[in-house]
Amino acid sequence: MSLTVEVRVGRKRTLVIPKRVAEALGIDEGSRLLIEVKRGYMIVRPLPDAIYLSLHGEKLAKVTLRELEETSIEEQEKRGKEA
Repeated sequence: MSLTVEVRVGRKRTLVIPKRVAEALGIDEGSRLLIEVKRGYMIVRPLPDAIYLSLHGEKLAKVTLRELEETSIEEQEKRGKEA
């Protein structure tokens, strides 16, 4: 898909992402973006969150819900002891 949209830079150099672009890239309020500058161009890419990756990302291993919960509890206990 190709989409080209012209935007204007606002006060304090804010850049508003047009709705069509945000929807095409799955960007919502609170989404994290990575901005790169290369050869005079600005490249803006959404950084996928854990939920997006779990639904759409490459599957590297199979983990059961029980294993996930056990790991979560272990990590919470470690962090509780550190505080």
